[in-house]
Amino acid sequence: MARLSVNINKIATLRNSRGGNNPDVLQAARACERFGADGITVHPRPDERHIRYRDVYDLKSALTTELNIEGNSREEKFVRLVLDTQPAQVTLVPDEPGQITSNHGWDTIKHRDYLQDICALFKGEGIRVSIFVDPNPEMVAAAAETGADRVELYTEGYAREFPQDPAQAIAQYIEAAKVAQQAGIGLNAGHDLDLHNLPYFVQHIPGLLEVSIGHALIADALYLGLEDTIKRYLAAAAEK
Repeated sequence: MARLSVNINKIATLRNSRGGNNPDVLQAARACERFGADGITVHPRPDERHIRYRDVYDLKSALTTELNIEGNSREEKFVRLVLDTQPAQVTLVPDEPGQITSNHGWDTIKHRDYLQDICALFKGEGIRVSIFVDPNPEMVAAAAETGADRVELYTEGYAREFPQDPAQAIAQYIEAAKVAQQAGIGLNAGHDLDLHNLPYFVQHIPGLLEVSIGHALIADALYLGLEDTIKRYLAAAAEK
């Protein structure tokens, strides 16, 4: 069974659109935990357009499940945030300035030396490190050489192609997962996974440990309610 980490960025986006503190990000995160989520994911960005840095400090002191902080470790402020809050996991994402959402993984060959250094920094503080990568076996193998504990497969391509041909959509992810197993590195996945494509994904990807889901889950909660939605995603993540 893959663990479910709920990304609450979209809840913060809604809050920020009106100012104030409605909806309350902390209350929403606690509700996700209460309804069964295995963890909470946040992805703070420099402009704080959704999750704010202050939110992360508050979440760390309030949560009882795992906190996963995603972001660009080339930003000094992000590195300090991670070191200060000591999350269970940090996911390194190669965001570019002004990027709306994550749309590519690390070139773990080109940036191997840098990734080795930053992984060592975080792991030295007891923080599990995951590297966001495209479903490219070479990038997965090189990620294993950085000292990272896990890779997170970027699944937008799978989600986009799934409606037309599920088997074709998942083929490269299966190969990447096999390489991860051979290299002895853990496997996470995330981006555009939803109730339609998640069951097929978890059924076919060997060694999948965790899925991080935000946009689709929060959208579904508008129709189904947050508790029912999380329970449905937990069931989908458990399908084999």
